[in-house]
Amino acid sequence: ARLPGGQLEQAREILRDIESLLPHNESLFQKVNFLMQAAMGFINIEQNRIIKIFSVVSVVFLPPTLVASSYGMNFEFMPELKWSFGYPGAIIFMILAGLAPYLYFKRKNWL
Repeated sequence: ARLPGGQLEQAREILRDIESLLPHNESLFQKVNFLMQAAMGFINIEQNRIIKIFSVVSVVFLPPTLVASSYGMNFEFMPELKWSFGYPGAIIFMILAGLAPYLYFKRKNWL
């Protein structure tokens, strides 16, 4: 179907407007995509920081947990149990074993 002369010119003008908007639309799409990637980057950085803290806490509490679990076993022969400083020695060892990785990570500026 043919358009009358006035409508044909309006249709051409609308097509020119659409063609001029396509590059602008692509530019806006690229800007939005860039902003989304930047936001995801910031989220990933924050998540990495949180995971690093959880990892450090796990490493700090691992040695004391290991010592405590060995004393929680029901063995009959544990010579340090009969030693008068066995309990305080175990507590001090657990504190030092937890403090050592904490200080290491603090010195590395991971905390």
